[in-house]
Amino acid sequence: MKSQRFLSMRRGAAASVALAAILATTACGGQSLSSNSSSAGGSAAPFTAEPAPTEDLAASVIDGIKPDAALTSGLPDAVKTNGIKMTTSEGYPPMEMFAKDGKTLIGVDPALGRAIANKLGVKITINNEDFNAQIPGITTGRYDIIMSSMTDNEERRKTVTFVDYVKAGNGWVVKKGNPSGLGAADTVCGKTVAVVDNGSSLDLAEGFSKDCEAAGKKAVNILKFPGDQEAILQVRNGRADAGINDYPVAAYRAQTSEGALEAVAIAGDEASWGIAMKQDNKALQDSVQKALQSLVDDGTYAKILEAWNVKEMAVDKVTINDGK
Repeated sequence: MKSQRFLSMRRGAAASVALAAILATTACGGQSLSSNSSSAGGSAAPFTAEPAPTEDLAASVIDGIKPDAALTSGLPDAVKTNGIKMTTSEGYPPMEMFAKDGKTLIGVDPALGRAIANKLGVKITINNEDFNAQIPGITTGRYDIIMSSMTDNEERRKTVTFVDYVKAGNGWVVKKGNPSGLGAADTVCGKTVAVVDNGSSLDLAEGFSKDCEAAGKKAVNILKFPGDQEAILQVRNGRADAGINDYPVAAYRAQTSEGALEAVAIAGDEASWGIAMKQDNKALQDSVQKALQSLVDDGTYAKILEAWNVKEMAVDKVTINDGK
């Protein structure tokens, strides 16, 4: 997972998956203000959200979000005036990726970022940044928030505060209907799994196999391949019962398989992913948490995750610094 990206399928063995052609594209960005909001006093023009990119699978849901004036009033003055400056790191579909134009950022994180901005009634600018440069970008004030599949962990909380917005672990990629009955880790005993050689998926499979043998069950038959595409092909052709990926990547593989595959979450290893903010920016943390919780409560959040085929990542309660 991008939990700690260099240990994930994305940054460890990893694979930047190209976006399959979905639709046409629009210009980058989230929302715009017809005029700047005044921070204290004065009248602001009504907020008008810029339409979400058409390649965002949740565009119609995002465009239907109405601003909450009470939430807008609680924002820091700079955000009321300038909007939210968000950073993400493309190349981890379906969480963050470029649209067909090569510059518009789409995916789960940009979709949720735009949704939060619409609820708060402010514009949002979404910038692509190297993953390792993102936290320094927050601490120096270059960005207001990070939404980049970033695990909320103790080490990162020394520098930033997280509003936790999803949970994610690993997942099986299986044939449609899951004919081999893959689920929890112990369901793979005696099954055949295709993995990327020397990647984190191999480490997982070997760990599962040892657990199977320790429990007196059959070991996992592990097939190793140079890349993820080759491994997933073995599932398609029936040579393997499953592949292993970070759950969102597994979901993306299924979503772009023309109905041949599906993703099954491996329960028990989920971690909280958080929206990172400057530690002393309490007003923004509070506003983002409340906006996202409102989207959870009214069902909008679930619709966005479902549009991107990652509904298993959903949380019921939006928390702060709730990671391990």
